[in-house]
Amino acid sequence: MNREYLIVDDEPDLCWALENLLASKGLACQTAQTAQAALELVKEHRFQLAFLDVTLPDMNGLELAGRLRQLDPLLRFVIVSGYLSKEAAAMAQARHEELICACISKPFLHEEILGVIENLAASDGAR
Repeated sequence: MNREYLIVDDEPDLCWALENLLASKGLACQTAQTAQAALELVKEHRFQLAFLDVTLPDMNGLELAGRLRQLDPLLRFVIVSGYLSKEAAAMAQARHEELICACISKPFLHEEILGVIENLAASDGAR
């Protein structure tokens, strides 16, 4: 089953860039600029992976990951943020707890995003 990807970031340009990158690879996605919008989307759609910003206007990205996990226990999360160095301890803990599967710093290279998707697809095949 082909599932969609979710992009959650309060920067419209970043949503647009990620959406177009994924679309160029034939991957469907939805975008949200707030945590609340993301929660509503997850109630209506089944996503393969969610790219989450850490600093959203209405909720921390890690808190959002926890709330989304309650709605869809199979959904996996990648944090995409310009503030990873400030959040290093929290990110390390979230990875240890397997809440998130990767962290990518802004600005990012397209290859970083595509590499995460490929690695997760390979791990799905190994299951």
